[in-house]
Amino acid sequence: MPRDSTSYVLYYSPGAASMAVHWMLIELGVSFESQLIDIDAGRQHDPAYLRLNPAGRVPTLMVDGTPRHESVALLILLAERHPEAALAPEPGSVDRAAWLEMMVYLANTILPAMRDWFYAGSDGDPAGAEAVRALACRRLDAAWDKLDAHLGESHDYLIGDKLSTADFMAVMLMRWTRNMPRPALGWPNLARYIRQLRARPSFTELNAREGLTEWRNEEA
Repeated sequence: MPRDSTSYVLYYSPGAASMAVHWMLIELGVSFESQLIDIDAGRQHDPAYLRLNPAGRVPTLMVDGTPRHESVALLILLAERHPEAALAPEPGSVDRAAWLEMMVYLANTILPAMRDWFYAGSDGDPAGAEAVRALACRRLDAAWDKLDAHLGESHDYLIGDKLSTADFMAVMLMRWTRNMPRPALGWPNLARYIRQLRARPSFTELNAREGLTEWRNEEA
C-alpha cells in the first residue's frame, strides 16, 4: 500500500544536490512540503538548519519527522517507500544488481569528481586547485565515455530501458557540466538521453518550482 506521503518535507536549493530528490518527489506525484535553503546566501549554515543537517548541505528530507540526508540514499529510500512507482528494480530481479552498481557508481565516482571540480579551491590547498580540477575533468570525461557507451544508440534509460532513480541522479549530475570545458551534451548518446529526460513533464515542473531557466529543451 502507498505510504502517507504528507510526512515529507524537502529542504532544497535550486539546481543543487537536492534537485534529483525534488524531481523524484514530483515524478512520484506525492504530496510534500518544500523549504528553500539558499546555499548561495549561506543559509545552509543557519543554526536552525544545522540542527537538521549538521554537515550544512542539501538535501535534507524529513521522513515521518526524522531528517534524512544524501541524495542517492534518499532516492533509494523513496523507491522503497513507493514500490508502486517501480522506480527501482525489484529485489531478485534481473536488473537489480545493475541498478545497485549504477547508483553506487554515480555516488562514489561521478559525484566526488564533481565536488573536486567545483570546490578544489576551498576544500584543499588553493595553490593546487587547477591540478585538482584537471584531474576531475579527466575523471568526468571517462565517466561520460562509459555512460555514453552504456546507453549506445538505442537505450533510453540507464537501467533496463525503464525510468529509475539512476536517471534522476545522472541527469542532475550532467546538468552540472553545462559550463565545464566539455559538457555532457557533447556526447551523442548522452545528448539524446538528456533531451529525452528533459522532455518529461516532471522535469518542466521541477524547473518551474526551482526557478531555473537554463539547460532546458528549446520547446520547454
